[in-house]
Amino acid sequence: MSTSSHLVRRLGLAQATAINMTDMVGIGPFITLPMVIGMMNGPYFLYAWMAGAFLSLVDAMIWSELGTAFPKAGGSYNFLKEAYGSSKAGRFMSFLFVWQTMIQAPLVIASASIGFASYFSFLFPLSNIGSKCVSASVVILIVVLLYRKIEDIGKISVFLWGGVILTMLWIIGGGIANGNFTAPLKHINDGLTLNYGFVAAIGFASVKTVYSYLGYYNVCHLGGEIINPDKNIPRSMFLSIAGIAFLYLMMNISVVSVIPWAEAKESEFVVSVFIERIAGSTAAKIATVLILWVAFASVFSATLGYSRIPYAAAADGAFFKIFARLHPTKNFPHVSLLILGSVAFVFSLLFRLSDVISAILAMRILIQFIGQALGLIILRRKRGRESFPYKMPLFPVPVILAILIWFGILISTGSKMVLSGITVICAGAIVYFIKAKLAGDWPFRSREQTAEEAIIRKD
Repeated sequence: MSTSSHLVRRLGLAQATAINMTDMVGIGPFITLPMVIGMMNGPYFLYAWMAGAFLSLVDAMIWSELGTAFPKAGGSYNFLKEAYGSSKAGRFMSFLFVWQTMIQAPLVIASASIGFASYFSFLFPLSNIGSKCVSASVVILIVVLLYRKIEDIGKISVFLWGGVILTMLWIIGGGIANGNFTAPLKHINDGLTLNYGFVAAIGFASVKTVYSYLGYYNVCHLGGEIINPDKNIPRSMFLSIAGIAFLYLMMNISVVSVIPWAEAKESEFVVSVFIERIAGSTAAKIATVLILWVAFASVFSATLGYSRIPYAAAADGAFFKIFARLHPTKNFPHVSLLILGSVAFVFSLLFRLSDVISAILAMRILIQFIGQALGLIILRRKRGRESFPYKMPLFPVPVILAILIWFGILISTGSKMVLSGITVICAGAIVYFIKAKLAGDWPFRSREQTAEEAIIRKD
């Protein structure tokens, strides 16, 4: 590995926001729209999208504090390590996060590629084997496009983001021009009863809406490549969430203003059907191509961010060394990219989309979202408020609220998915302790070694 190679800060606010938003939109809202309506089974399904936006905004405050305090490649890896002690339990927590990333990151990539293949079948009906071939090909193409310098990737991201916005605006404009656009809001509370059933429905539906918002923190994984991170990291997250929440709500309202919600929940290609109904079959095909553009852009952005996580851990000596290798001329973590892409390729051939969505959330909530939320409280006590360039209002209320909501989302993924997430954590713990025992790492490190490392860090 070249010791002189390093990541450079080349991504500004516009590029960071574009990367976040393309990651957030993806195929998610197009495939989950009918799922959410079906789970809520009423015109009040819009509340599930509002709930997803609320959780994202609250959680983004946590990411903003941590991201501006530790603007490095790897995001949560650095946050967990610093919060729980870089020479103590932080090594264990950060390893578990990277371990999970090696499984859930390819699941995220695979979910978008599988969704791509699903919508592709609106244009050309595919057999099961044909669908798998399409989803796997998407993963391969993404890796090829990402095999280049970060400034070139930033330009590609902005270009793809333009297609995302164009697609969303067309859908929204179609509803305004051709549907009864105000009706969904007027009737949002029809049949609504505030009881346990409604709360449970919100919980299950929010698993799908939260999945569609995931990616608002992608900028934190690229922290070492962001210009002026103290300002651009939180700004890009809040701009992304506000913009995407508005677009999601408007898109949902637009679709059900033309297609009644009771019909929309049964449609696999609801957005394409919506465009077909207002503008004809040719327009529906064009819209489907744009939806595929959006899905492709999402896989591109997500893979970019995730490839930096194993690299950051390996460069820090906390993960397998091979992941620390940078490309000799283009200065990007090519080994990490290739390995994650390879695992995603396999997952895209093996899994169904509905299972992947729940697995993604169940696998990451305990260590990443809840773990780093608790970690922020620990860091605030250890370092004080002044150590954080961004300071959330009403601390620690947003942190506590985020933890409670994440627990609710975790339970809503179902016992099978919760068990799978715990199994991954346990497997990672076994691997870590074996590795730590062999290397003399925490908790098998002597007091003298720990003291020496502390002196080195101070120097």
